Amino acid sequence: MGKTIHKISSEKLVFKQINMLLSGDLSLELTEEAINNINKCRSYLDKKIASQQEPIYGVTTGFGSLCNHSIPEKDLGLLQRNLVESHACGTGDKVPVEIVKLMLFLKIQALSYGYSGVQLKTVQRLIEMFNHKVYPVIYQQGSLGASGDLSPLAHMSLPLLNKGDVYYQGSIRQASEVCREKNWNPIDLQSKEGLALLNGTQFMSAYGVYCLLQTFRLSQLADIIAAISLDAFDGRIEPFNELVQRIRPHKGQLQTAQRINRILEGSQLINAPKKHVQDPYSFRCIPQVHGASKDSINYVAYVVSQEINAVTDNPTIFPDDDMIISAGNFHGQPLALAFDNLCIALAELGNISERRTYQLLSGKRGLPAFLVAHPGLNSGFMIPQYTSASIVSQNKQLCTPASVDSIESSQGQEDHVSMGANAATKAFKVVHNLERILAIELFNAAQALEFRRPKKSSAFIEAFIAKYRKKVPFIKDDEVMYKHIQHSVEFLKEVEINIPMALREDV
Repeated sequence: MGKTIHKISSEKLVFKQINMLLSGDLSLELTEEAINNINKCRSYLDKKIASQQEPIYGVTTGFGSLCNHSIPEKDLGLLQRNLVESHACGTGDKVPVEIVKLMLFLKIQALSYGYSGVQLKTVQRLIEMFNHKVYPVIYQQGSLGASGDLSPLAHMSLPLLNKGDVYYQGSIRQASEVCREKNWNPIDLQSKEGLALLNGTQFMSAYGVYCLLQTFRLSQLADIIAAISLDAFDGRIEPFNELVQRIRPHKGQLQTAQRINRILEGSQLINAPKKHVQDPYSFRCIPQVHGASKDSINYVAYVVSQEINAVTDNPTIFPDDDMIISAGNFHGQPLALAFDNLCIALAELGNISERRTYQLLSGKRGLPAFLVAHPGLNSGFMIPQYTSASIVSQNKQLCTPASVDSIESSQGQEDHVSMGANAATKAFKVVHNLERILAIELFNAAQALEFRRPKKSSAFIEAFIAKYRKKVPFIKDDEVMYKHIQHSVEFLKEVEINIPMALREDV
């Protein structure tokens, strides 16, 4: 069987579709609609340059504070090539390949709408790079998040000129070598093209899409693991009663309570008589805390959805209206604010998770101290909680907002920037930190549950723990623990989630 083809068109992109694109072996192909849009815009721009005397920013002028420098027509292509080469100033860690793949896809999508003035062959080369798995090496540091992601997108564009480095067939190679093997000649960039490639928010957006795809899953896992901890701690179900949620009807709160009730349905432990009147907040307030994070995640998903279906380069060309407008769609402020919000929402899911882990170790409610039969001789689960606490603290540090900062650039022409790229890379770290925190809670909760035997939890939880036990054993006496934490993280990455209720698939 050949590859599945994804048609680039004006149809709205959705997260499920992008997830399939990332996880499957798909090829991209332009629709006739997209081809016509690209050609129409390019043709209009060529005619406009030939007929218009007034300067057009970035097309017949320099860039940024050099916008008043006119460029002779014979040098317009060189101007664009110089732009790509001079702006490839990234440094720091390399961007993960899956995010580079997303960047390529999102840039192709944005250029296909026909407002950017690029040549068809430029877009087709980007598609060839995607389809042949030739992924540019891009660096995490260098973007101010306005004029778009200039430096990362310059690195993404270097292979069009047969320059830079690429990931190909499991190694990093010079783009010139790979392009020669593929018989890809350098693209002769025309007027406006370098600017169309470098202006835009595809670095930020790619990180945002990746983080959200992970977040949708982790939000569901947070509810499942919280339910296991609640049952293992001999918690009460009353705080999850629908009556309580109805009189404070935040959508995320309602959803969380419904999910916890379904997960625990049929549990012998949750339905057993209780000696204690109420639980600590980290258990009793799961609907309120997890729910608030869900609502924030949905806000972030809305912003990112708008962005990945938008045109974010500058200037923007409107052939039907006979207008070329220099404006600010490249400014990453909507994303910067959203990513800072996402960091906080995810850090709080981790914060309350670590508190439940701490409570499970306390030696209360019939559980042994540190969740081992012979504490003292054994330290048991004392130190995994330390590890979780250290990660929670790092997440708090990463929640310092990037969006409130701005450093003037380009001699004052670009005097307010979003720092959305820094917000995006921070969110990436918080997402992976949350996964580790939840893995440690599951490690503890599964251990605590064994001390409740022979009573059983719900059918859902028992099946979930049975899968977990294939990777991570019950700990009887002290042993090396770090591998069990690693295996717990692997389990969360791999386990299928089939929560027994119809809820929104995202969070």
